[in-house]
Amino acid sequence: MNDIIIKASQLSKRYKDLVAVNSIDFEIKQGETFGFLGPNGAGKTTTMKMIYCFILPDSGVLEVDGMDVVKYPRQVKNILGIVHQEDSLDPDLNVKENLITYARYFDIPARVSGPRADELIAMMSLTEKQDTIIEELSGGMRRRLMLIRGLINSPKILVLDEPTTGLDPQARHLVWQKLKTLKKSGITIILTTHYMDEAAQLCDRLLMMHQGKIIAEGNPASMVDSHIGKEVIELVEPDESLITALPDIINNDGYFERAGEDINIYTNEAETILSGLSRFNPKGLVKRPANLEDVFLKLSGRALLD
Repeated sequence: MNDIIIKASQLSKRYKDLVAVNSIDFEIKQGETFGFLGPNGAGKTTTMKMIYCFILPDSGVLEVDGMDVVKYPRQVKNILGIVHQEDSLDPDLNVKENLITYARYFDIPARVSGPRADELIAMMSLTEKQDTIIEELSGGMRRRLMLIRGLINSPKILVLDEPTTGLDPQARHLVWQKLKTLKKSGITIILTTHYMDEAAQLCDRLLMMHQGKIIAEGNPASMVDSHIGKEVIELVEPDESLITALPDIINNDGYFERAGEDINIYTNEAETILSGLSRFNPKGLVKRPANLEDVFLKLSGRALLD
């Protein structure tokens, strides 16, 4: 578990005048689930593409299972399972045929890929649909099939790009359960996701990127604790008199920031601050546990990026 299976050192990628990935360093341990988070354009997708050898770095070193991605891209691809966000299933084939056909890219014979396909189809609760053509599947079923297609070659590392985008809550939780089961088998899982609850549920560690740089890295719970605190107090459109008094109310027990017309207070001493707020009788007040979304918004900003 402590062995490093992916290591990046001063990794960079540029597209003309845009520095998509700017001299980043990170390590991923064998057998862990590791997440890349960040707003659009942060560099996380470019980093993932370098890991699975779709694009090559401009500078720096990236090693996957001890192999340099520039020198050994074919060997690296052989130990990876890739699940892209876009649906790339063959519409002319049924569920099982899609898996067996995909297995040929890895030179897996039918006598091996057939039983393996049956096993994966059962794992993702698709047995009743194994003879169904793709266009007759729901979006959730297609997504689950994409996931198990990435497992047909029994990869050492599974790379997931937004694995549950477009799924309903029930299907999302099913995928989460299956990924947790896969992790117990020793596979290393790397994912990007926009769902903060998904990252908190699945990731042993994660890093957040912004404008090509790593801005935070660590265990989800420890990141929340170090960057935000235990709790958040949300004030909805507070009066100006309350806003003016906030520094004295909070004192050294936290800090606050504006979120449009609202105010968010981050603290480990919520009850003390609530007591100070009570004399202003705020119209809208919510106290809740801090989460990864708070970290994400604090570090990357609330403005939309193109």
